[in-house]
Amino acid sequence: MTRKQKRLALIGSALGVFGVAIGLILHQLSGNIVFFYGPTDMVQKHIGPGVRLRIGGLVEKGSLVERAGKSVTFKVTDGKDAVPVAYTGLLPDLFREGQGVVAEGALDKQGVFRADSILAKHDERYMPREVVEALKKQGKWVGPNDQLADQARAQ
Repeated sequence: MTRKQKRLALIGSALGVFGVAIGLILHQLSGNIVFFYGPTDMVQKHIGPGVRLRIGGLVEKGSLVERAGKSVTFKVTDGKDAVPVAYTGLLPDLFREGQGVVAEGALDKQGVFRADSILAKHDERYMPREVVEALKKQGKWVGPNDQLADQARAQ
């Protein structure tokens, strides 16, 4: 084996080891990565049941139903599409209809998103970045600066 062939074999081996390492890292991370989707993204991408993800949008007005115990159902909407959500547990104090929410969980076979955690906005001005981006895609976002501009136009 010539010196050049030895060098190529060494580089090829190093690339192979590097590729295997990257593959193992990605395989281990695949169980921990949770993607964010808006309701329209979920409908368009036809996400299957059991895939763990986060959804965000606004709690659709008139959709909040409290069940026995601590169970609630509601819909998360971005103004175009809505996803039904079922959750059992304590809701954040600021959770209510018309407010921004991020839910983490998975779809079941009936197409209901089974959330195991709910995040709600914590003051009048805060909105999760993912929710803002999803609402902007749908043209439904009215930010604090937009509200001030609307008030100025009304005067």
